[in-house]
Order: sequence, then C-alpha cells, then structure tokens
Amino acid sequence: MSELLKRNPANPILSARDIPYDASLIFNAGICRYEGRYVMLFRNDYGSTEAEWRAARESGAYPRLSTNIGIAFSDDGIRWTPGPRPVFQLRDDEILRAYDPRLSVVDGQPVVCFAVDTRHGLRGGIAVTDDFETFRVVSLSVPDNRNMVLFPEKIGGNYMRLERPMPVYSRWGAPEQFDIWLSASPDLRFWGDSRLVLGAEKVPWAGSKIGPAAPPVRTPKGWLTTFHAVRASEASLPCWEREWHKEYLAGLMLLDLEDPSKIVGMAPEPLLEAREPYEREGFRGHVIFPGGMLLEPSGEVKIYYGAADTVECLATGSVDDLVAACLPR
Repeated sequence: MSELLKRNPANPILSARDIPYDASLIFNAGICRYEGRYVMLFRNDYGSTEAEWRAARESGAYPRLSTNIGIAFSDDGIRWTPGPRPVFQLRDDEILRAYDPRLSVVDGQPVVCFAVDTRHGLRGGIAVTDDFETFRVVSLSVPDNRNMVLFPEKIGGNYMRLERPMPVYSRWGAPEQFDIWLSASPDLRFWGDSRLVLGAEKVPWAGSKIGPAAPPVRTPKGWLTTFHAVRASEASLPCWEREWHKEYLAGLMLLDLEDPSKIVGMAPEPLLEAREPYEREGFRGHVIFPGGMLLEPSGEVKIYYGAADTVECLATGSVDDLVAACLPR
C-alpha cells in the first residue's frame, strides 16, 4: 500500500535542529489551515541528547526528558518556520506534562486535543484557542484515555471524537489490546454516547494495540481516517534507548458520514510503515505516527507523521486513490 503515498523529498520537514530553543525530539504534530496559512503544533521532548542516551544504555541510568508543545507556520505546508518559544505546557502538583497535540478547526474555532500524564493516570485533554498564543482547557478525561482526535465538523449537532481507552484489567490477559472508540459531546466538555469503532483484532497486520492518528477529513464516500497500529518485534529495533521491540504502522479506513461509528471500508494493508533511515532509526526505531491530514482543493492529501519519535515528516497522495483503497474491490 505504500505506493499510494509519496514521501516528501525534504523529509524530515521539521527536526530539533530547526528549533530556536532547547529541543531534542520533534514529532507527533497536529496540523491545520487557519486564516490563510498552515499551522503546526508539535511535541518537543528536550533536555538530553542522542549522545547522552546512547551513553546511558550501558549504565541503565537514563537521562531525563521534559516536554512542551511548540508552534510552526508555513505558506505551503512543506517549509516551516518555528515560533521563538513553546506555546503550550501544562504542569502543576498533579499534571506532569501535556503532549501529542492534534489540531482541528470546527466552525472556525481551532481546537487542540492532547494527552496528559498525571500522577494518577493518563488523561486526554481538549483546549480551544483564537490566536495560538492563549489556550483554554475545556475538558480533561478520566484515566486512562488518549489519542483523541476531533472531527472537523459537528455531526448530528454534536462534536465527535475518536479516542483510545486503555482497559488493561478488563481485556483478560491482553494488556495492550486497545481499540478505537467514538464519543459525542454537545459542548466539548461533556462526553458520552461512546461506541466501539474498530477492535484491534480486526486489523490482521497488527498484533497489538491500535488507536486514532490524524483527525479525519470529509470525502463524498465517507470520513477518510488514519489510525496507528502496533506489532511486536522479536528483535531489538534501532533506537537510542536500551531496548525497543515495537513497530508502529499507519492504517487507513473510511467511516460513514452520518454515523462515524460505522466503517464503510478499510485498506487491507498498512498505509505507511518504516522504510527510510529517518523512520527506522532514532529515539525509537520503526515508528510511524500520523498526527495531521489535510485535503487540498487539488485533491492531494497531505499526511504529516512523526518518524522514529524523533522528527516530523510529510507524505502525499491522491484522495481518490486513498478512498478507493478502503473500498471493496
């Protein structure tokens, strides 16, 4: 399926060397178009270098990383100019960090979904902004839920989000067999009417958890939707860390326009898997994680993805080809 997408020759399109403040790992970004330009919110893990991590592999005393969320702007979606400082960071006595932003614009309002590590579990958050300088947090879920992405328009009068709860104890001996769910909200704050969309067991080329990736885009045939899927590797994969045994791949499915809990079709093979050196080697090797997807007026689809938990990349394809890949033949 990888022939459906073409990796941008400029990849990686954003990395730590591009950032004008302390940065080590730039990845898992959310992207939108807003007021005539492209906007990217990216995860920045900082505070230790590749050399420090590799040296620590012998001692086991791993360096510490901190996290904030930075911003970058672009006129073409390819060449990016980072802002001078981070724009979003949560930390208090309970919250340890916010990360993995996902961006949607609903009724002209930019909305950010993000993950939050706390002292009592991993939560999913939602914030709104008008200027990408000030963010107002409107919702934090109970643990454990993450990978939330918001549909770019209301459906049946409600906001809709895909999410990935993490039911460790109730999956009967399958501790990472996580699935994709859908929830609805009248106001971004209160969420319910939750329904299963895709079970991990329905993705034959993965062997572990799945979850949402980039916010869906509307097509005449349905909501074009990426997801991430994980499969275990017996061999230790190239990484800065001591051990890494997981491959992250991108999948593709089409959801019903009126009821996105229903799958219209799903591509039978991965959409993207690690192939290039910048995808195979890094902080965590063999990791592909789409966080942004934009449909251009020309019919081109831009898919932005984190690679090896280290850099941000771009691949493009035809919306007609991607939709057709999801439909029965």
